Amino acid sequence: MQNPTTTLADDVAATKRVIAEQKGPVILVGHSYGGVVITEAGNDPSVAGLVYIAAFAPDRGESVAALIKDAPPGAPVPPILPPQEGFLALDKTKFAASFAADVAPEKAEFMANSQVPWGVDALNGAVTEPAWKAKPSWYLVATDDRMIPPAAQRAMSKRAGSSVVEVKGSHAVYVSQPEAVAALIRKAAKSLWMK
Repeated sequence: MQNPTTTLADDVAATKRVIAEQKGPVILVGHSYGGVVITEAGNDPSVAGLVYIAAFAPDRGESVAALIKDAPPGAPVPPILPPQEGFLALDKTKFAASFAADVAPEKAEFMANSQVPWGVDALNGAVTEPAWKAKPSWYLVATDDRMIPPAAQRAMSKRAGSSVVEVKGSHAVYVSQPEAVAALIRKAAKSLWMK
């Protein structure tokens, strides 16, 4: 589903509407900021597990703003432009290098031009109770990510107790390495329902 990306509360509500439409238990998969959404929405009783794809996996009280506030020295700085009417976007001229370095240039250009504006309120949305404390999780670390440093991904996945795989890929690993992403989701499903 596409998050409205207006506020964390709006995104969680939209996710819960989709969960409610399902006929059985679900696995939530989140990429980047989507990890914050599944961390909060994952508390829904119908959610059986969480899969993070190069995503934020915040703890109680944490937001994306809090997690990126003190980047380690030498970490790449995402090319986030100043807010426009309460929304953020990535600089289109730096998008490919930062977000999709291993994606075909024409596809990376399309991604840059079609990015959904991200609400500043969503950036600041803090998790109240992380679902990964009560539910199993899996995490795909993108080792060439220039948006969320791989070291930060490893630290969040370790803290969450996730089952981790590492894949050579950019932040757009779901585009450049779709087989690896699908394999991790299948692994999560098999471990939950094929015992």
